[in-house]
Amino acid sequence: MARDQVGIPPDVYAYLLRWGVDEPPVLARLREETDSHPRRQMQIGPEQGQLLRLLVELLGAKRCLEIGTFTGYSSLSVALALPPGGTIVCCDVSEEFTSVARRYWAEAGVADKVDLRLAPAIDTLDALLADGAAGTFDLAFIDADKGSYPSYWDRCVRLVRQGGMICVDNVLWSGAVADPSDQSADTNAIRALNERVRGDDRVTAVTLPIADGMTLARVR
Repeated sequence: MARDQVGIPPDVYAYLLRWGVDEPPVLARLREETDSHPRRQMQIGPEQGQLLRLLVELLGAKRCLEIGTFTGYSSLSVALALPPGGTIVCCDVSEEFTSVARRYWAEAGVADKVDLRLAPAIDTLDALLADGAAGTFDLAFIDADKGSYPSYWDRCVRLVRQGGMICVDNVLWSGAVADPSDQSADTNAIRALNERVRGDDRVTAVTLPIADGMTLARVR
């Protein structure tokens, strides 16, 4: 699971997971397998998966978009909540990581709802826009390379319909965004994204202290 839980003591977080999350067994198995992965910190937490499933239901979402799939916890969360005929387009560059996701999509019986595109996400997003997909997605989830966050944001605002939702993970970056001495490229990219969202009059947004910080933005 995600290792950073901003501002939440371990005992409170354990309580949150016990009473605030109803994690399907297939998701729990995927989370536990990924927990032994050397890059396990890239996996979202179960409370984030629960939030994504809730958003799918609230939006009545049928068409979703994910930027950054890794081993599949977020995409599986979304796919499990999608109605029959619903789809999620997943953008990733790793055949190795997404091979794990494929196994669990198949086990959960949702493989037919997943459209995995192995290519740089910018290329996939630009291709979607070129194909006339602007305003056709109900929900987008951004959780990939941090340096490209501002570029992903600009494209997702165009791809998500009015009233749809854009979710962005890691926007607090273990608190580094609030540390002026941290001028790393990733930290500055997340700062740039946060500033862009704050000034973007195309959306109504809120940043939540969930996991490593998660921004929810409704397209106006």
